[in-house]
Amino acid sequence: MGDMRQVRILVVDDEELIRKLMTNILRRGGMAVLTAQNGEEALKVLRENGCDVVVSDVRMAGMSGFDLLKQVKAKHPDIAFVVMTGHADSYSIKDALLQGADEYITKPFKNHEVMLIIERAYWRIRSNRKQTEST
Repeated sequence: MGDMRQVRILVVDDEELIRKLMTNILRRGGMAVLTAQNGEEALKVLRENGCDVVVSDVRMAGMSGFDLLKQVKAKHPDIAFVVMTGHADSYSIKDALLQGADEYITKPFKNHEVMLIIERAYWRIRSNRKQTEST
């Protein structure tokens, strides 16, 4: 799809196993990966490091993935946001997309699907940014 090296991904999930699995998949794809175990930590990581794409679980203790999505999109509309859910009911997916998510991943996921979805979200945001800059 394009060169994804140097793309920084923030993976947010309260399950350590999911964070490690996503980190391994994305690093094998040449991406730089940061992680956070909850929404509050994710906002801190964003403030300190920035990123190109946030991949966040929807259901987490404390700040939900939906709340994180709203805050990230309000402050950083040029960051692609991908929601992850193990509860792939059409309501939560539609709700996430209506609230500004760029893509979604359902658990359990396949490694190649993760890469494709994240690349698609990243390039869509980049394309939108270029269109905005040229108008």
